[in-house]
Amino acid sequence: MERITIQAYRRERTGKGAARSLRRKGELPAVIYRAGISEPIKVPGKEFLKLLKKTRGENILVNLQFPEGNRLAVIKDYQIDPVTGELLHTDFQEVLLTEKIRVKVKVITTGTPKGVKEQGGILQHGLREIEIEALPDRIPGHIEVDVSSLSVGQSIHVSDLKLEEGIKVLTEPEEVIATVTAPVVEETAPQAPEVTEPEVIKKGKKEETEAEEEGKK
Repeated sequence: MERITIQAYRRERTGKGAARSLRRKGELPAVIYRAGISEPIKVPGKEFLKLLKKTRGENILVNLQFPEGNRLAVIKDYQIDPVTGELLHTDFQEVLLTEKIRVKVKVITTGTPKGVKEQGGILQHGLREIEIEALPDRIPGHIEVDVSSLSVGQSIHVSDLKLEEGIKVLTEPEEVIATVTAPVVEETAPQAPEVTEPEVIKKGKKEETEAEEEGKK
């Protein structure tokens, strides 16, 4: 897993007011936790934003560089204001290279299925991420799945993934990663038969017209 260093500092004040004050100064409120114990910290907002843009949601090891020493962590979560898009907060989980951790890893499909190119099928995506357990330095940034060999009606399941030794998959093996379905055939609605006026009615109208003409004579 890639490792990136970022400055970090402890913070004394907590709460919404203190968090807003930090963000105005360009600092991002955060916490780092381990074994159920969390500590309030802060990191430079711009540096963390660059980190997010660079990784694009992939797993990385973050080397938090405190004045008193470094601590290794992974990003567990972060919050963004849905209206302004401003970063609000982030959570770090401290890790040790000798201890396994559980994380979710993105699944990316590559290639164009045979069933799409040759049979007109449709590629349907299932899971976009799976949960694994491994030592921090063995965790992949993402998992690539080649779907080129899939024909219509075929699927790739979690159980089909081939991962490196030391990585344990926690997601249920029968979960679908990708499948190719048959093309949708649009049914043409049957046309309603043309309704014609019965001959007897037409005949009756003709007789009425002839009777009217006789009456005028």
